[in-house]
Order: sequence, then structure tokens, then C-alpha cells
Amino acid sequence: MDDKNTKRYLELQMEELKAAHADAVEENSAPKNNDKVNSKNAEIAKMYEDAAEYEANLKGFEEELEIVNANALKDIAAALIQKFPNEERDYAQELKSILETGWTHLVEVEKTHPKEQLELIKETEFGDVVEKLNAAYPEYSGDFEADVRNFLVKRWENLIAITQEHIKQELAEIKTTGLKPKYVKRVYEQFHGIA
Repeated sequence: MDDKNTKRYLELQMEELKAAHADAVEENSAPKNNDKVNSKNAEIAKMYEDAAEYEANLKGFEEELEIVNANALKDIAAALIQKFPNEERDYAQELKSILETGWTHLVEVEKTHPKEQLELIKETEFGDVVEKLNAAYPEYSGDFEADVRNFLVKRWENLIAITQEHIKQELAEIKTTGLKPKYVKRVYEQFHGIA
């Protein structure tokens, strides 16, 4: 009788081991399948990374353009810094560089403005430029503020247009793989937990 109990006890242990082993096999096989799906999704998501970066840049440029259009020239740099505190850009210097480049074009290429105006712009802080130009050149028939704003708006419109073109190129590249860009974007967002 003792042998029967021992035999029965060993059979029960064997069944428990088999059950535990079967559970372990199921647990191990599921992640392998999930790893394959994640690996595939990672590959698909990687296809959209550049487009996503361009889309983020585009959103930023559009917001910056809104600020350029909505604020007085002297307040633009401060408004940009306030809106984008984590940016490591020197907006005041960037605005001044845009103005200097645009005015250099007017002086050296189009030859419609005197070189002295360019010199004055280079010596003056961006926020004070219109005021100093108006004081130094009261006979100017144009509008210095409109000219300066025009350079800034053109610059951001160009950045937006270039970025939109990059996005189109990235989406066209995705299409060449046979996948739809919306599907790839959805996989990208799911993979990165965005949506």
C-alpha cells in the first residue's frame, strides 16, 4: 500500500511539473511572438522618425511665425523666449542676423538702400533698429517697420515651406515601401506611446 501511495504521490508531482512546465512554455512563447511584433513595429516606426521630427519643427515654425506677426518688433524676441523657454536659441541675435542679411541684400544686390543704413543696423540692437532708422532717415519714403517685419515673415515662411517639402519627401519615401503613410504614422505613435 505504501508503494501505491508513493506511486500516486510521484504521479501528482509529475503532473504538477508538467503543468508548470506547460505554463512556462506558454509564457516564454508569448513574449517571443510579442518581440517579433515589437521588432516589426520598431522597424515601421523608424520609417516615420524623420517625418515626425519635421512635423515637430513645422509646428514650432508656425508658432514662431504667429508670434512674429502678432507682436511689435521690439517685443518679438522676448515673446519667442517666453513661448519657447527650453530652446537654446538666441532669438535676439537670430532676428538681428535675419535683418542684417536682408538689408545686405537690399544694399549690395538690389542697390536700393544706402550702405549707411546697413552700418546703422549692424550697430543697433534689434529692438531699437526701427526707431534709429526712422530718426536717422526721416526722408525715407518707405516704412522701416514694414520692411523689417517683411524680412522676418519671409524667413519663417521659407522655413515652413522647406519643412513641408521635407515632410512630403519623407511620406513619398514611405509610399515607395508599399506602406501607407497614415498607417506608418499610427504605428509610430503607438510604438512611442504618443496616441
